[in-house]
Amino acid sequence: MKARLTSIRMLAATVALTLGMTAAPALAAQCGNGPGGFNQWKQQFAQEAQRAGISAGTIQSALMPTKYSSKVISLDRNQQSMKLSLDAFMQRRAPASFVKKGKQIIQQNASLLNSIEKRYGVPKEVIVAIWGMETGFGRNSGNMNIFSSLATLAYDCRRSAFFSEELLAALAIVDRGDMRPENMRGAWAGEIGQTQFLAKNYLRFAVDGDGNGRRDLINSKADVLASTANFLRQHGWRPGAGYQEGQPNFSVLRDWNRAGVYQKALALFASKLAN
Repeated sequence: MKARLTSIRMLAATVALTLGMTAAPALAAQCGNGPGGFNQWKQQFAQEAQRAGISAGTIQSALMPTKYSSKVISLDRNQQSMKLSLDAFMQRRAPASFVKKGKQIIQQNASLLNSIEKRYGVPKEVIVAIWGMETGFGRNSGNMNIFSSLATLAYDCRRSAFFSEELLAALAIVDRGDMRPENMRGAWAGEIGQTQFLAKNYLRFAVDGDGNGRRDLINSKADVLASTANFLRQHGWRPGAGYQEGQPNFSVLRDWNRAGVYQKALALFASKLAN
């Protein structure tokens, strides 16, 4: 519990700085292993969020309507895709049809992708490969309520500290005006947008690629692709260096996804798009 308190306090300070406020120390809400205590937990977490600088309006509109999701818990306990072989993973996440589609996308969005590559130094084929592997180029970003998913996982004792931080970050995304609560829909574990940013990464690395004053990773293609490139650059991407296994930028792919099969598939998919 001590480690979890420290983690919550650290994120509270981060959120407070983002919102231009000063956070007071927070007491961690008590996790649980079933729906019975969820509503009580939610009331406790609302106090944590308030101490972290989240506005009462955001707490009321985004956190309080959340519901415990047994579906999310089931999905959390049955993750299998990262155990596939490289060939099987490629067939599922980067099939030949995606290679063809990805090459078309690179041609159709040449101006945007070239400007992003020039600014961040990340090759266009890497950005498009991530886009394709994560959501089929934005076609399958998920339609689950982000706040209910994150609240369920934050309440669940299995990874409560991690998802408590993600939930606070998601609240901060709304609080700073990037998204409305009703538009925050995504994957079952709270991943947001067309390249599936975790909320903390959204808060730290999302950029306004289309110049409208908001960072919208759900609806804005320019924001999505520029933010993905910014994430990689901020994690040490070296412009001009290779990204295949054993080359300097392959290690940055690990920061995007820790699964070895994902990293190898991403490098292979990107190389196919470049040819």
